[in-house]
Amino acid sequence: MENRCSFWLPKKKRFCANFRINDSVFCGNHNTRSDAEWVPCPIDPSHSVLSENLEGHMKRCPLLKQAQSLSSQPFYQKGINGGKDDENEGDEKGAAAPTLASLENATSLMKRNAVYSMTVPEFSILISKIQSIHSSIRNDIRDSYRVPEACDIWIKREVDRKLPFQEKHVVQQASILGNLEEFGVLEKSSGDDQMEQCDSDRSSGDDNGVPAVVEFGAGRGYLTQMLADCYGIKRVFLVERKSYKLKADRSLRQKESLILERLRIDIEDLNLKAVESLQGVPYLAIGKHLCGPATDLSLRCCLAEESNQDDAVQCCSGHYLRGLAIATCCHHLCQWKHYINKKYLMNLGITKDDFHAITWFTSWAVDADHGSDLSDVAGCRLHLQSIEKKECVEDVGGVAEIVQNMKAMERAVVGFMCKEIIDMGRLMWVKEHGLETQLVKYVPPTISPENHLLIAKHVNHL
Repeated sequence: MENRCSFWLPKKKRFCANFRINDSVFCGNHNTRSDAEWVPCPIDPSHSVLSENLEGHMKRCPLLKQAQSLSSQPFYQKGINGGKDDENEGDEKGAAAPTLASLENATSLMKRNAVYSMTVPEFSILISKIQSIHSSIRNDIRDSYRVPEACDIWIKREVDRKLPFQEKHVVQQASILGNLEEFGVLEKSSGDDQMEQCDSDRSSGDDNGVPAVVEFGAGRGYLTQMLADCYGIKRVFLVERKSYKLKADRSLRQKESLILERLRIDIEDLNLKAVESLQGVPYLAIGKHLCGPATDLSLRCCLAEESNQDDAVQCCSGHYLRGLAIATCCHHLCQWKHYINKKYLMNLGITKDDFHAITWFTSWAVDADHGSDLSDVAGCRLHLQSIEKKECVEDVGGVAEIVQNMKAMERAVVGFMCKEIIDMGRLMWVKEHGLETQLVKYVPPTISPENHLLIAKHVNHL
């Protein structure tokens, strides 16, 4: 044992069993190391390697073959949906020099430090700005909890018992489909529960005119599983960059009339128009809990901006996007570079630094007790009077002390306001591309505080 690692594992109540390295008392996993010695793997940045071992690691990284195979695919186009950091920033004049302007990806810690470095008056002005913007949009967001009859087989657990069943997820999935049905994108279930048929001249890619489904950030694919069980779909594309066990793929492939294709790729690099089997096929884009910038990447993937309006019309008419339903979440991960509608925020006086602060505030919305509906922020000004009173007072603790002394309810209210502002910008961007849109709260916050659903449809394509 004297050659074993001396790191204590509290959960296992024993020391690590690995061998020590060199003259250290710890193994390679637990030895004190300098962050400067470790660099992200260029092939897969989710893991790091010692800089001195990088060259050898590049030859044997487990994801090397996958990366090589992906780069040869016609639909792979590095960063096509990533956006630009300086997009539309030429209109932003007179703004103070941003403290995070040079950062492409600001972490939560960086965002928090930037907020804490504000003066109390600056912080108060930002809060007032958030309140003012939110008061102008809050009436455009409504509650819409829907469980369609077509989903009864899932609600009543009349599906394959081997499929995982968690009530909160089933309710969310059913409400997403129910809102699509109410919005006219899905036909109300009848008989064989088929989707609404396309016009005969728009069904060249599918003999029955039934739209395909592209699920972004599909994970295990159980939103599509419910859609397949409850509505008639013929072709499914699951877009996910990670590998998962216990996927819905096996069950989906057992449906004789359904064709499944899983695209293991980052949404940022997906050129959807180059997916050969989707060309000319009408499709519906869906996504449940698309974390942070994944929502922006997905919208850009489906509705890429064109140089002029005629090109945009041609793009949409040729690509057959029927509609979309995206449940947003994890707004604290959003980045200025990826955000889809910088112009909307800048016209409201939101700078790049303000955006970083607002995205950090959104994490407050999920920190509180959601036994009651905290997302109802109509009376928010009453909760934030303590902040406004300190507008001209420089406390010793500054903004950090103000934030730490705020009640959980106050922080949650600010967080929900910021989430709705971010999602409203997304809605406006989709609307500018000719779609009819709605932003709804599709489940109560007691089920999930991440309850925003952006739904849209191409009226001319239905």
